[in-house]
Amino acid sequence: MQFEFVTVDVFTDRRFGGNPLAVFPNAEGLTTAQMQSIAGEFNLSETTFVLPPKDAAHTAEVRIFTPKAELPFAGHPNVGTGFVVARLGSVYGRAVGDPLLFEEQAGLVPVEVLRDNDAIVGARLTAPRPLSRGADVTAEIIAAACSLTVDDIETSSHVPCIASCGTRFMFAEVKTRRALAAAQPRPEIFSQNFPIDGTTGIHLYVRDPADGIDIWSRMFAPLHGVSEDPATGSANVTLAGLLASLSPKPALSLRLRIAQGVEMGRPSLLDASAEKRGGAVIETRIAGRCIPVMKGVFDI
Repeated sequence: MQFEFVTVDVFTDRRFGGNPLAVFPNAEGLTTAQMQSIAGEFNLSETTFVLPPKDAAHTAEVRIFTPKAELPFAGHPNVGTGFVVARLGSVYGRAVGDPLLFEEQAGLVPVEVLRDNDAIVGARLTAPRPLSRGADVTAEIIAAACSLTVDDIETSSHVPCIASCGTRFMFAEVKTRRALAAAQPRPEIFSQNFPIDGTTGIHLYVRDPADGIDIWSRMFAPLHGVSEDPATGSANVTLAGLLASLSPKPALSLRLRIAQGVEMGRPSLLDASAEKRGGAVIETRIAGRCIPVMKGVFDI
């Protein structure tokens, strides 16, 4: 059997930037084991497989795989898959609308199409679950896992913690961009201590407004086959919610421009937002542009 695929660079407006994604727009007939093997063969941060929806009112079911595991939800795969599906105009013989609505393990994911005049240039997703904050993690573990010192970790706003809007990550603020640039994952420390509470990886960030950027970030997930991710929408959308939750304001519309992948030579730009009402974060969203790169056929 043959299955067509396309690849796109996500959270960028130029090829060879952003986060690469492989999308199989008609994956019906593939088994879970085959999807996992294909994702391992591509060896990208994620590969997505578009299936017929279980509910005809929805656009499609989307399954997301890293080289080593399936994820319940992820950001750049939804933005990139939404971009691909919108450009195709139909899936499984049905025209797609706007917004698209993807069925995923974490829940339903609405994806709006971004256009520049009539051209489809990207997508914006709404996270499938409200912000939830889990256990705190010691600064010592975070520092050891990321080749940093405890003094590099900023704890004035929050201690390192687990949070999620569909996929769990550990979040730690660092004090300087120099510390962020120096971070390197230590797989042996990850293997000894993680995953904690089903977390995918460690998301480091620093608040250093410059060049139109509010936050600079990096994400390490070596246990999922992703030593470092060029752009992590699911982590950054959660980060926006986490920062909104920490504000003393009971109502807030937070907008953040987040850079990631700079240290990897794949600069990515993510537009994150969070809405807070009555002291609670009620919605988080992430958006970005995409560029098509390749297409081909995979033989099974």
